[in-house]
Amino acid sequence: MSDGGERAYVAGLTLLARRELAEAQLRTRLARRKFDEEDIDAAVARLRRERAVDDRRTALACARTEVRLKHRGRARVVRQIEALGIARDVAREAVAEVFADIDETALLERALDRRLRGAMALNDAAVVRRLHRYLLGQGFDSGRVIALLRRRAKTKEYL
Repeated sequence: MSDGGERAYVAGLTLLARRELAEAQLRTRLARRKFDEEDIDAAVARLRRERAVDDRRTALACARTEVRLKHRGRARVVRQIEALGIARDVAREAVAEVFADIDETALLERALDRRLRGAMALNDAAVVRRLHRYLLGQGFDSGRVIALLRRRAKTKEYL
């Protein structure tokens, strides 16, 4: 490995020590630091061999964070992972693995509870439309969202 490749490798390790990064993110950050393309390729190849950079592991970590901390649905989590530069099939596998252990109905209910402020009236059509749009944006299935909003409106269960 050339001197530039070695410096790119050390810079890559430093970046990865701070947080989990996808290969595409790492390449972008090394390029911003003005490393040559061939030095970046050599550094990333070495980091991949050493398993310091692993898109599957990054996808799983992102999926867990999006679900457990941010209460996001499947579609949104897949989009977030793909936005990191991770391949769609890797993103979908990670999401499937994380969601295998998750009660999606409970996740949807937690997301709705976080969004409801005070005792918002679910008998107001405008409020229901806004909540529906919000929950779809969070990546939840439309059918599940509609069913939950109807159930909550019927039982007058707000929080």
